[in-house]
Amino acid sequence: MQMESLIEWLGKKQDLHLVGEEEDLGFGFTPHERPPELYLKYGVINLDKPPGPTSHQATSWVKRILGVSKAGHGGTLDPMVTGVLPIGIEKATAAMRYIVGSSKEYVGIMKLHGDVSSNDLNRVFRLFRGRIYQRPPQKSSVRRKLRTREIYSLELIEKSNREILFRVHCESGFYVRKLAHDIGMILGVGAHLSELRRVKAGPFSEDSIVDFYRLYFAIHKWKEEDDFGLMKKVVQPFEVIFREFPKIIIKDSAVGSIAYGASLKAPGMIAVSNDVKENSYVLLMSKKGEGVAIATSLYDYNELISLTKGVVATPIRVFIERDLYPPLWKKSSR
Repeated sequence: MQMESLIEWLGKKQDLHLVGEEEDLGFGFTPHERPPELYLKYGVINLDKPPGPTSHQATSWVKRILGVSKAGHGGTLDPMVTGVLPIGIEKATAAMRYIVGSSKEYVGIMKLHGDVSSNDLNRVFRLFRGRIYQRPPQKSSVRRKLRTREIYSLELIEKSNREILFRVHCESGFYVRKLAHDIGMILGVGAHLSELRRVKAGPFSEDSIVDFYRLYFAIHKWKEEDDFGLMKKVVQPFEVIFREFPKIIIKDSAVGSIAYGASLKAPGMIAVSNDVKENSYVLLMSKKGEGVAIATSLYDYNELISLTKGVVATPIRVFIERDLYPPLWKKSSR
């Protein structure tokens, strides 16, 4: 995969500075071209969670349908809440933690307990923007401790008598039903959340959402007709989780060492994105676009592009298979 197409596939315009070069050594796979078993092992499903089951139950169903040994979701939804629930499969399960802290977007219906003018409603909506204090509701899985969460945007879409259709884009860990309660309290009439749907969680949105029926059909096509094409539309490579992450593209000859937990040294770099910051997360990525590991960068972009020796990043979580790339790194890093 050429560098330009690599960044285009990741879905974000990132400026890369080339710091090295290497001929293709013929190892690894472009994420969309992994063999079926390996593709599934590193896959993520953007599930359209139906109302009723818990996030854990929905994840368990996906695990059973796919016949895999491990699956994990990227951010809990209450049982009656529907919408985007990213679920990682096998090796991708470890990557779900990097979605949990991402911002979320919801569309909901709030039911007022009394009549309110549109002007008053708009006035109160404007109060709930920016960083606000919030205490989790009684029916929550965390301590009811006062904390702050940010609302990036709050939009009143439509008002029909006492029913309010709204959209909110907020920080992770924000309780939307508490927002409805607080708005009703300030309006002086009371309110409750009657319906809620998550439409975005980190890089996942309704554009790529999949329901259980489509998942069943994709599995049938693969197992019964040996057609893996639909599975590639239903299951995405886990690398999509890291679209917004700073990146260091590394040599094939360095991948083997990272797979065994070694630190990345300067000679192992090919390119650096311009958003890398010192002591922050960075995705170490192969030339083919494979997510090799999450690491901590020891330098920022401006320093990295001028380094020719020494350790530049230390892995935190390794994703790639140990034997996919041979240990050629010893020769290239001397």
